[in-house]
Amino acid sequence: MRGITKALVGVTAAVGIAAGGMATAGTAMAAPASVVQEQAVSGEAGVLAVVNLGLDTAHAKSWQCLLRDRGYSPGTIDGQLGTNSWKAAQRFFDSLGYYDDAIDGIVGPNTIKGLQRYLNLHGASLAVDGVAGPATKAEFWDFAGTHRC
Repeated sequence: MRGITKALVGVTAAVGIAAGGMATAGTAMAAPASVVQEQAVSGEAGVLAVVNLGLDTAHAKSWQCLLRDRGYSPGTIDGQLGTNSWKAAQRFFDSLGYYDDAIDGIVGPNTIKGLQRYLNLHGASLAVDGVAGPATKAEFWDFAGTHRC
C-alpha cells in the first residue's frame, strides 16, 4: 500500500508541476499587447519603445504628422509612437502649459495629463487624471483621425 501511495503522490506532483508550468507559459505568451502597453503606461513594467495608446498605424501617423506640422519633430512618420514621438508631444504640451516634467519620451501620468488637457482643448470632457483609460483612448482615436498627413 505504501508503494502505491508514493507512486500516486509522485504522479500527482509531476502533473501539478507540468500544469502549473503550462499555465504560466500560456499566460506569458498570450498577454495581449494592450495589457503590456497599459502596464508600461501605468508604471507596472519597464518602459516600452512603442506606446500607441490604442491608435492603429494610420491614426498614429496622423498624430506624428500633427506634431511635425506644429514644429515638433517626432522622428520618422511610421505610425509607431516611440520615444521620439512622445518627446515631441511632451515639448508640444509644455509649450501650451500642459506639461512640466522631464522631456524623456516616457508615457507616464504627466504625459497622459498633458494629452488629456490637449484633447479637452479640442472638445473632449476628460478627467485630467493621468490615466490612459478607455475614454482617453477613444478621444485620442477620434482626434488623431481628424489630422491628415
